[in-house]
Amino acid sequence: MDGARYKERRVVFEEKMNHLQERLHQMGSLVEGAIARSIESLRTQDQAMAQVVVRGDENIDYLQQEIEDKCLELIATQQPMAKDLRRVATLFKITTDLERMADYASNIAEITLRIGDEPLIKPLVDIPRMAVLSQRMVKKALDAYVREDVELAASVGPDDDEVDNLFKQIFRELLTIMMENPRTISQASHLLFVGRWLERMSDHATNIAEEVIFLVTGERQRLNP
Repeated sequence: MDGARYKERRVVFEEKMNHLQERLHQMGSLVEGAIARSIESLRTQDQAMAQVVVRGDENIDYLQQEIEDKCLELIATQQPMAKDLRRVATLFKITTDLERMADYASNIAEITLRIGDEPLIKPLVDIPRMAVLSQRMVKKALDAYVREDVELAASVGPDDDEVDNLFKQIFRELLTIMMENPRTISQASHLLFVGRWLERMSDHATNIAEEVIFLVTGERQRLNP
């Protein structure tokens, strides 16, 4: 391939990658918003907000499909090699993690609808803290991808540890509540699921950060062994 043709292909490739990264950023913003609204709907028992989260999951699914299709098209038409191929493959994998997070946010919103107007068995303190951390992890991981910043990606690991510790604390508290009052078992079980889903969200954000490290260095690194 002569220099002019190579330069032209590079320009096309970078333009398409920039577009995909913009769509990925939109998807990430939607996921962050879904996490925030799902927990706020639970905390305030706002069923209308919960329904917005559930309905919005379709938009995130659509974006995932669009990005994945364009990634495959880019591979087929541009035939990227080495790091360029890793860039496309990493973006493809990130959409899967984001879509799973959105599903968990939708699940949390459905818990809000199930609980309805039933008084909460305890003030929600640690669950919102887990949600804030999960949102922060998503943003950091996506920023690390765009900047190809290994240090920023690695900083997601300690956040994941903090989320894990909060979930353990929530588990102990809810278990104690259930033992003291069996009538709380149903709602406490729902809240345990919420904690578990938030913990899984943080795992997916960690997955994204690990993929970023692989993208930049070509080496696999576990942030949460």
